[in-house]
Amino acid sequence: MRILYIAAAAALALAACSEKTERNAAATADNAGDTVASAASDTAANADAAADATANAAGNAAANVDAAADTAARKTDAAADAAARTQ
Repeated sequence: MRILYIAAAAALALAACSEKTERNAAATADNAGDTVASAASDTAANADAAADATANAAGNAAANVDAAADTAARKTDAAADAAARTQ
């Protein structure tokens, strides 16, 4: 974002300069705009990837909790069966 401000300030400061300088300033401003757009696109892609990773982690955690609950239930049943056999 800072690049965009610098480019805009440079373009305004050089407005009274030669035509070549004006073209270069305009090109610099265009490049700064492209850089900002690219950064925004990258940020959006990274946010999407982070959201996907978070969703996958939450799904894995839920599956692990479910598996742990199943294991606990089986062990509780086995302990109850063993206790019933000893009586």
